[in-house]
Amino acid sequence: MTDSYDVVVVGGGAAGLSGALALGRSRRSVLVVDGGAPRNAPSAQVHNLLTNDGVPPAELYAKGRAELARYGVEVIDGTVTTALRSDTPDGLRLTVELTGGRQVLARRLLVTTGLVDELPEIAGLAGRWGRDVLHCPYCHGWEVRDQAVGVLATGPTAVHQALLFRQLTDDVVLFAHTGPALTPDQTEQLAARGVRIVGGEVTAVEVTDDRLTGVRLASGAVVPRQALVVAPRARVRADLLAGLGLALAEFVVAGTVTGDHVPADPQGATAVPGVRVAGNVTDPMATVPVAMAAGMKAGAALNAELVAEETDRAVAARRAATAVGPTAEATDGGRSAEATTDDRAASADGPVDAETARHWDALYAERERRWSGRPNARLVEVAEALPAGTVLDLGCGEGADAVWLARQGWRVTAVDISRTALDRAAAEAAAAGVADRIDFRRHDLARGFPDGSFDLVSAQFLQSKLEFPRAEVLRAAARAVAPGGRLLIVEHGAPPSWSRAFHPEVRFPTPQETLATLDLNPDGWYPERLDAPVREVTGPDGQPATLVDHLVLVRRR
Repeated sequence: MTDSYDVVVVGGGAAGLSGALALGRSRRSVLVVDGGAPRNAPSAQVHNLLTNDGVPPAELYAKGRAELARYGVEVIDGTVTTALRSDTPDGLRLTVELTGGRQVLARRLLVTTGLVDELPEIAGLAGRWGRDVLHCPYCHGWEVRDQAVGVLATGPTAVHQALLFRQLTDDVVLFAHTGPALTPDQTEQLAARGVRIVGGEVTAVEVTDDRLTGVRLASGAVVPRQALVVAPRARVRADLLAGLGLALAEFVVAGTVTGDHVPADPQGATAVPGVRVAGNVTDPMATVPVAMAAGMKAGAALNAELVAEETDRAVAARRAATAVGPTAEATDGGRSAEATTDDRAASADGPVDAETARHWDALYAERERRWSGRPNARLVEVAEALPAGTVLDLGCGEGADAVWLARQGWRVTAVDISRTALDRAAAEAAAAGVADRIDFRRHDLARGFPDGSFDLVSAQFLQSKLEFPRAEVLRAAARAVAPGGRLLIVEHGAPPSWSRAFHPEVRFPTPQETLATLDLNPDGWYPERLDAPVREVTGPDGQPATLVDHLVLVRRR
C-alpha cells in the first residue's frame, strides 16, 4: 500500500520545483515534499528573473505548483524526517519517511532543502532581514539605489560587497565591526571609490516608522543609514541526509569558512548514488535563477540515470530471452527444450526470465505477507455461483485464491513466476489441509502458458509496471478454457482513491476494450458480465476508500 515514485523531491522552492518540472515533462512519477519555509520568504520580490522580475516569492512558487500539476507531479506540504537507501534485485530503492509517519518509496532522491541564514547578533537586525537589511546586490541592489547604504564587516567579503553596492549609490559606509583588518590595497580601493570606513563594533540598528534609519555603534554614536548589507552564515537544511551517510562540508569563500553545504558535481550528484542536490543546499551563493537552472540540470540528470537503468534491464532481459532457447510455440506444451540456469527455468514448468523473477521475489521478500490473505472479492462472487470443477489460477501470488477455491471443492492449478510467493502459497495450502487439491507451478506467462484445459480460468489483476505481453497472455487464457467453461478477468479500473502516484495519462482498459483484446469468435463465446463494480475498502492510513474493478466474464459455448 506504500506509494512509489520515480523521484521524490525534498523542498518546494525554486530548485525543487524546477527539477520536478524537468522530471514531470519526462513522464516520471514525482512527489515534491515542501516544508513551506523558503529562504527568500522575508523578501517582497524576486529579481533578476527574466520575465518574472519583481514577482513575490509566494506567487512564483504558486505558479510553479500550477505548472507541475499539468504534468502529473504531486506536491504536498510536509517535512521529510529520514531517508534510507537500499539496493534490491530490482535496483536502487530509497525509503522516505515524512512527518506523521507516512512512508513513500523512490528510485531516486533530489534534495533542494535550501539553507537558513544565521545573522549577526545585533539588536533589531533580524526583524529587518529581507527588507532593508540585505546581502545581495543582484537580489536587492536596484531597490536601494542612491540611498545611504552601510556594509557590516564580519568576514573577508565585506570589501567586495562595499564595492558592488558602490556601483548603485555614491553613499556607502563600511562598518569595520568584527571583520578582518583591511590590507593597504583594500584601504586604497575603498578610498578611491569614496567608501568611508567607520571603526568600532555595531550594537544595534535604529528603526523609525518601520524603516531603518541608522546604525548604532558601541560608542553610542548613530550613523544615519537607510539600508545595511550583511554577510550571514549559511546553515543548510540537511538533517535528513544523515541516514544516507552523506556528510556536510565547509563552504569556503576567500579562504574563510562562511557556512556549510552538501558537496556535489555540476549536475548535482553527491557521494551517495541516486541522491542529487540543487540550489542553496549545495551552493549557498545561488540566486533564484541560478537555483532554478541547477534544479533543471539535476532533474534532467536523474531522468537520464533512470533511462540508463531501464535500458540496462531491458538489454539483460533480451539477452536472457535469447539465451533460453526455443519459444513456447516451438516446445512441447510450452516446456522449453533447454534451460541454461536455475534462474531461467524451474523444473518442467517452462522458461523464466531472471530479471522479472528477481523483481517479484524481491517484492514479496519486503514483508512476511504481501497481501491480505483473503481471496479476491470478484472471484468469490463469480465462483460461488458455479459448480466446482477444474480451475487455472494465473498469477496466484501467496495462494489466497487457490486455497479458497480448493476449500470449495475445485481442483486448482496455480501458477506464478515468484518462487517466494509459491513457497508461501504451498505453506498456506498445507495449513488449510487442501494441499492435495492444488498443483502449484512456477511459470513465466510471458514465456509460455500452462498446458491443459479448465472449467474456469481466473486472471486476477495481471497488471504490472514491468513489460508484460498482457494481450497475448489473456488470449492464451481464453484458449485454455474447456467447452462450457468460463474466463474471468478482473483488473484495476482506476488508481486507489488514496494514491496520487499515477501519471494522469495512465489509462486502465475498459471491460469492453479488454473483451475486444481477446479477439474471440462470437459464434464460440458469449459475455456474461462486462462491468466496473466499486468496492468499499480501508486505505493504508485507516481511512475509508474505494477501489474500482473492471470485470470481464465470458463463457465458451
